[in-house]
Amino acid sequence: MRKVEVLSIVRLSPADQARIAAVDPAVSLTYAGGWFDGEIRETWPAYSGQRYLPAGTTGEGTRTERDAMLGRAEVILGGFPFPLDLRARSPNLKWFHQRPAGASNLRGGDIWDAGVTATTSRGVGNALAIAEYAIAGILHFAKGLHPASFDQQAQAFTQAAYRPRSIAGKTLCVVGVGGIGREVGRLAAALGMRVVGTRRSRPAPDEALPQGFAEVVGTDDLDRLLAQSDFVAICAQWTPQNTGLIDAGRLAAMKPDGVLVNVARGEIVDEAALAEALARGHLRGVATDVYVGEFERAPPEALWRDPRVLITPHTSGMTDLDQHGGVGIFCENLRAYLDGQPLQNVIDWQRGY
Repeated sequence: MRKVEVLSIVRLSPADQARIAAVDPAVSLTYAGGWFDGEIRETWPAYSGQRYLPAGTTGEGTRTERDAMLGRAEVILGGFPFPLDLRARSPNLKWFHQRPAGASNLRGGDIWDAGVTATTSRGVGNALAIAEYAIAGILHFAKGLHPASFDQQAQAFTQAAYRPRSIAGKTLCVVGVGGIGREVGRLAAALGMRVVGTRRSRPAPDEALPQGFAEVVGTDDLDRLLAQSDFVAICAQWTPQNTGLIDAGRLAAMKPDGVLVNVARGEIVDEAALAEALARGHLRGVATDVYVGEFERAPPEALWRDPRVLITPHTSGMTDLDQHGGVGIFCENLRAYLDGQPLQNVIDWQRGY
């Protein structure tokens, strides 16, 4: 029986390691979670190491030992951050799976469009947790909670500043009706909101709408939906085509008292245009779990200091419940790989996800 060398460079529980090894006797799993932390600290911006690696970790083994593991690997399970020269050091690599859902995480490394099959955990990550975050952002500004921290510091209430609104009956536009976007729409509809959304291509006439959605259209019809929406949630994959998708014109198309929530990638929003819109009093608030360059630096000062902007450090997917399906889809794909069957969530390098 031919052994298939599988290398995990992402941290896994013993149970998940056993789950992978149990897929087939042909699987030979090498676990190297945390071994590359030192290399990552040396090659990624310091900000990335501080945010995404456990404090004080410097990796394990020697460079020669790590190269040997990469050199043997036919399949690699990775996470974020990852070694930027992964492809160059893995001559036998045929398939790379990254546990996160966003394909854009791989940009900047040499694995991108390098002749290797790559898959993601798109649609099986912590979609519910992220959707709950989006709803929390909507409620934060709808109920006018943002002035509360200033009142607490001043120890004096400015009651007129709160201006709470009901979300029942209001319209939410979900930009990117994928795995996360569908969950956002489902939860919003359960709260009485009218939900519309966009996706990369317009649905077929006989295609059923996702649960809770009143309308789903192609991206080319986004402007019409923005004009009628009280809240906008960005849930799309970041691709070259949608970089700056929410630009000055589209921000202006939103209602003056609208709320923008971003649980996708900062690059989808023109941050300079967003700062300008806020400066002229357009938009009630912005809740964003992402921003441009978040792996390298702090948020832009114009947004960081604005009380109408709630910024969190990419925590929307965090939860006390184990809801991430990344290892599960990897095991399903590993079974398919061994059987010579098509894999799920293969990245289309031209499309970007």
